[in-house]
Amino acid sequence: MSSRNCGTIGRMNKANTKTKKNEKSSVRHTRAIQRERRIHQPACPPPEEFEKELTRLVYPAALAQQETYRQLRLRARILTLPVMVALILSMIWRQVGGICELTRLVQSEALLWIPVLQVTQQAISERLATLPAVLLQGIFYDVLPQLEARWPARHRPRPPEIAWAQAHYTALWVADGSTLDALVRKMGLLRQAPTHPLAGRITALLNLTSRLPGHVWYQADAQAHDQGHWPEILKVLTAGALVIFDLGYTNFQRFRELTAAQVTFITRAKNNLAYKESQTLLRTPQVHDVLVWIGQGATRQQVRLVQVLYHGTWRRYLTNELDPQRLPPAYVVALYAQRWRVEDAFSLVKRLLGLAYFWSGSQNAIELQIWGTWLLYAVLIDLTDQTAEALHLPFADISIEMVYRSLYYYSQAHQRGEATDILSYYVAHAKPLGLVKRKRKPDGSAILDAILALTSKPTLNL
Repeated sequence: MSSRNCGTIGRMNKANTKTKKNEKSSVRHTRAIQRERRIHQPACPPPEEFEKELTRLVYPAALAQQETYRQLRLRARILTLPVMVALILSMIWRQVGGICELTRLVQSEALLWIPVLQVTQQAISERLATLPAVLLQGIFYDVLPQLEARWPARHRPRPPEIAWAQAHYTALWVADGSTLDALVRKMGLLRQAPTHPLAGRITALLNLTSRLPGHVWYQADAQAHDQGHWPEILKVLTAGALVIFDLGYTNFQRFRELTAAQVTFITRAKNNLAYKESQTLLRTPQVHDVLVWIGQGATRQQVRLVQVLYHGTWRRYLTNELDPQRLPPAYVVALYAQRWRVEDAFSLVKRLLGLAYFWSGSQNAIELQIWGTWLLYAVLIDLTDQTAEALHLPFADISIEMVYRSLYYYSQAHQRGEATDILSYYVAHAKPLGLVKRKRKPDGSAILDAILALTSKPTLNL
């Protein structure tokens, strides 16, 4: 195996090796984002073609929530649920800096499916604080199945480890949590706060095949542990699925529950893991694959410990799949490397779609922004997948950020009469738009080949 491949593999889990002591605070970066967002002009509206697609997906789902709206005994008013959904999505997509700017916007131009409205800043602020966030959450979960249904019909190359896993498991999930950024203390009751409070914490269960969020959970306590959502995660996982998670979810009791539910898991093993070897399945100078016992009493169970030497460092993984024929060591390592896709999702919703900046300190407004942002993220992922198919490239080769930013250039070309279809325009201008990522690292197949080379060496005589 080349030193280049070794270095790449050694960096796959680099974030997990950093200690909290060495981690840099993102507060200064967050402050910069907040200051910049408050002063810049709103972005241009999305192209008409994209607006129509967003309307076709979201508007019926908003109308479907009207019955829930009535059950909550919310009275009719100008700022109805469909109107508020259009305002929230426009505010996120167009990077509007605040409710004051949004008020000027809605008073001067149509936004998505709503016409120009004469409403006050106070009315919008109060509506954001009182419109139940569960309504926008319901819209989010109504739209997701429509986007998931589109994925299997598309044809584009897939990473080899993902293609292999799809043939062996009914679903592929990645679970992780992320702390939201700080709130601005100039808002409401936060003026009296001694420090900038964090907005809370989100946990996501990401579909590894489609890259779409399957489930998202929010809690206001930013200090809450990731494992607080284990009950919800277990409730939605089905038999035959594979779920990947990091060290923060290590819980022997939950491991037993996953096994009982016939759900396979892959995670990293802690450095101080206490275990007792029971059987050696493979032992080479670079790969150790053994069955071990972990836990005590009611949590005692047998799992598989896979250890692979990467660039001079041993990486250790746990899985409850005890048969190496059903889950070879190479795929344990390669699939865990795909866990980073959920980190990419958090980065996109925070930095690209603005979930690092909150318009209001109201708990309800925060939740409305969270659900609106994840909804737009899902629509953006669908557009990126369409772009990958049109370019005949793997999804991972397409820059989601540039798909988002290039809508502006398509809109300008459409106004000049030079383009009539987003995907055709993207195909014709893929290189100047930067839609295809630069090749800076070996692709997934190269990494998998390197791991397969490690695990295919003969077993030592013990």
